[in-house]
Amino acid sequence: MFVKICGITNEEDALLSVAMGADALGFIFAAGSPRLMSSEHVRDIIKRIPPGIATFGVFRNERPERVVEIVQRCGLSGAQLHGHEPITEVQWVRARLSFVIQAFAAHDRGIAAAAAGPADVVLIDSPAPGTGQVFDWSLAEGIPGGLRLMLAGGLNPENIAAAIAQVRPWGVDVATGVESAPGRKDARKLRRFISSAKEAGDALLAEPQNVETLRPYDWDLDGEGNPGQSRDAERPGPPSLRIV
Repeated sequence: MFVKICGITNEEDALLSVAMGADALGFIFAAGSPRLMSSEHVRDIIKRIPPGIATFGVFRNERPERVVEIVQRCGLSGAQLHGHEPITEVQWVRARLSFVIQAFAAHDRGIAAAAAGPADVVLIDSPAPGTGQVFDWSLAEGIPGGLRLMLAGGLNPENIAAAIAQVRPWGVDVATGVESAPGRKDARKLRRFISSAKEAGDALLAEPQNVETLRPYDWDLDGEGNPGQSRDAERPGPPSLRIV
């Protein structure tokens, strides 16, 4: 199970998340967020992140040129587009970056077309991202197959195992659910969340029908120079799957 810890605002929380077993970190560049970061601060943190950890800039309805500029300036692995970006802008960004996550609200009808879209991973979230609100997970049951699906929205150490069992995502994304205050991560919550997510993910991988869709992404095999690989690729189980 690919675990992304989002809303990182400081080096201490970044390194703590990695030490607890996170596969990826997210840094928010969306105006109005209490976790808003500057590119200079993110670049300094990225320099201290060990190899093998994916890092993403999170943007909301930002100009595509600026998305690419910030990702490249900071040395991030890719971009997470968390607004209402049209498909043409997603395509433009993906043509210039190695990896793109596209976010949708759980009720968004546009998810149905996402399997044919340019994003490498599709993230489903509550209608109000970053608020810790849980959406009706049954809304994810109608999402077409063939997607690398990442689940977000109100996840926390108490509900993550149930969420994974019901939605059966490729990965999970959390911010508020592992915080002690906006922008400050809680070590105990991080440990419990990541441990529970990994255990629930291993249970899914034990089911033969899930091997192809739930294999972790191998950052060494993406063919585009991304460093490292998902932590799960080092765990017992099926080999990593290249995404092309």
